[in-house]
Amino acid sequence: MDYSQYAAEFITIAFAHLIAVTSPGPDFAIVMKYSISYGKKIALITSLGVGMAIFLHVTYALAGIGLVISTTPWLYNALIIVASGFLLYLGFGAIRSQPVTEQEIKENAQVKTISSKKAFLMGFFTNGINPKATLFFLALFTVVVDINTPLVIKGLYGLYMAVATAVWFCFLSLILTHKSVQEFFQTNAHIFDRVMGVVMIGLASNILIGEFLL
Repeated sequence: MDYSQYAAEFITIAFAHLIAVTSPGPDFAIVMKYSISYGKKIALITSLGVGMAIFLHVTYALAGIGLVISTTPWLYNALIIVASGFLLYLGFGAIRSQPVTEQEIKENAQVKTISSKKAFLMGFFTNGINPKATLFFLALFTVVVDINTPLVIKGLYGLYMAVATAVWFCFLSLILTHKSVQEFFQTNAHIFDRVMGVVMIGLASNILIGEFLL
């Protein structure tokens, strides 16, 4: 098999994915929030969850499930409501964040953490139930990818995007949890938490208004 013929197709996919993955959205918000709130380990695990969720969207697209979702109004609307509700849940939880005193920081009197499993699942579900992501991958595999492209090549495209997504958000996590950055965040964590909460609520509202009111 001459794989070189798929080079142009891959470059187009990689470029479109780069724009999508680096654009601010729910994934960015959850990774930033967890980086600030829980530190490097939890942020990296959350990032891996986001990356693994890409396989879900790729599977939707390759199996034709994404097309069913996009052409079945009640199913698509249900996904919109679930995704928005999830973001609202995260957002309202974040805006209730309280400040930590310098003394508490020094004495580590207030240590916040969550389990690795929860961090992974939060990253996975934040991306996995995002209807915009589902439609993005559906469009990618129906418009950009030729219908005659072998399934194994399509699978490799999906693998690349999952790995690239995880790498990007892990990189972002490392920056946000760098010692100098983290020291700044620690004393202002509640502010960033609340900002991320507002962002998530805004994203949820934008999805709901865009789909049901406009």
